[in-house]
Amino acid sequence: MQQPFRAFRIHLAEGRIAARFEQITLADLAAGDVVVRVTHSGINYKDALAATGAGRILRRYPLVGGIDLAGIVESSDDPRYAQGDAVLVTGCALSETHDGGYAEYARVQGDWVIPLPAGLTAFDAMAIGTAGFTAALAIDRMEQNGQAPSGGPILVTGASGGVGSLAIDMLAARGYRVIALSGKPGAVQYLQSLGAQEVLARKDLDLGSRPLETARFGGAIDNLGGEVLTWLTRTVDFWGNIASIGLASGADLKTTVMPFILRGVSLLGINSSATPRERRLKVWQRIATDLRPPHLARIAARTIEFAELPAAFPAYLDGTVTGRTVVRIG
Repeated sequence: MQQPFRAFRIHLAEGRIAARFEQITLADLAAGDVVVRVTHSGINYKDALAATGAGRILRRYPLVGGIDLAGIVESSDDPRYAQGDAVLVTGCALSETHDGGYAEYARVQGDWVIPLPAGLTAFDAMAIGTAGFTAALAIDRMEQNGQAPSGGPILVTGASGGVGSLAIDMLAARGYRVIALSGKPGAVQYLQSLGAQEVLARKDLDLGSRPLETARFGGAIDNLGGEVLTWLTRTVDFWGNIASIGLASGADLKTTVMPFILRGVSLLGINSSATPRERRLKVWQRIATDLRPPHLARIAARTIEFAELPAAFPAYLDGTVTGRTVVRIG
């Protein structure tokens, strides 16, 4: 395939980021075994950082942006895939060292490609995207380590974002009592509609200072890091798990060994981009079955056309976005 196609490409010129739509060909893309005609992508906070230069996400330039994609195999040198197969790719160095999903065609490594699970459409896959995969991976790891609804409520921080919204939806559907922590007063009704039985206001938190505070939660999925993650280590109950996903509030963690040796708390690091393929396949199957978010249409209430993409990024940097946005590429 030699004809040009449209891509949203990120450049570094004279120390500044410049992102724009361009006409490129497959020859301009990073090497790969599988060519995918992209039909849908999504927007993550990481995408907004990369496209605007607010964060240095890319490790080489220029690259096509977008850490998620879903579409149809156009051609494949990998015998596991054939023309016409419905597939998705999330993470796997897309828009970091490899051209991503903001293009009408993508070329990727075969090991990164996930056959679209039965029961999910390309739209569903991108409504879920890296955010939902990260939430599901966190739950999967917590449950592998003994987390269960009987262990007490799960606190989800950064609750109104993509990861938080999908985590609440998945956990509530699994029978967990979910408590949401949010800095957005206007998101309370939305979070309750996803299954949060209680919503805590971030501004009202008393973080305390003791090595161990009163145990309040059976576990937690944390998007914030910093002081909030420190507080969680001191307030999660015996044998609970904390899945650490983000650092929106800071990268520091100042705690003691007390929660780990006296309550048996486990701190689980979640890296959705570098997840091994077998685990990735398993988690996507769970997303299509027992971890399928029942309120996906409510979470991904925004669909935009490819041409509208650049105008969508500022709201992510401002922290005003709730839920997920799907980008219709093809």
